[in-house]
Amino acid sequence: MGLGFDVHPFSDDPARRLVLGGVHLPGQRALAGHSDADVVAHAIADALLGAAGLGDLGDHFADTDPAWAGADSLAILAAVTALVANEGWSVGNVDCTVVLEAPKLAPHRAEMAARLGDVVSAPVSVKATRAEGLGAIGRGEGVACWAVALIERARG
Repeated sequence: MGLGFDVHPFSDDPARRLVLGGVHLPGQRALAGHSDADVVAHAIADALLGAAGLGDLGDHFADTDPAWAGADSLAILAAVTALVANEGWSVGNVDCTVVLEAPKLAPHRAEMAARLGDVVSAPVSVKATRAEGLGAIGRGEGVACWAVALIERARG
């Protein structure tokens, strides 16, 4: 099992798009980051890397590496899934909780779970909750996500 976490602040750059769980949410304020700042994909990737004992996201996809500037985080997640598979593991399932005040994720959760599940080739559960006004996330300054991943030795 592995635990992943990611957090990004909101961006004031009107050219950026909000992407969560691989789904573009039009008309919403985007997150700041080196890649597309998809906190959901990043947290899942970190959980998978941790479960396989392969370090963390920064070890493989440094935010100083220009190759990943503006990258689609589903591509990063696919690369992590391949790394995990190359070590002889398969993903059993992933569960994540996104913490944000807005926008509402309920209309997008099924699509997020489907896209993420397609990338990791396993069931993915996406849940959302609010910080109830507490801290930076509660003040609407950004979005955070926690993820847990179960991996098992691949059957061959």
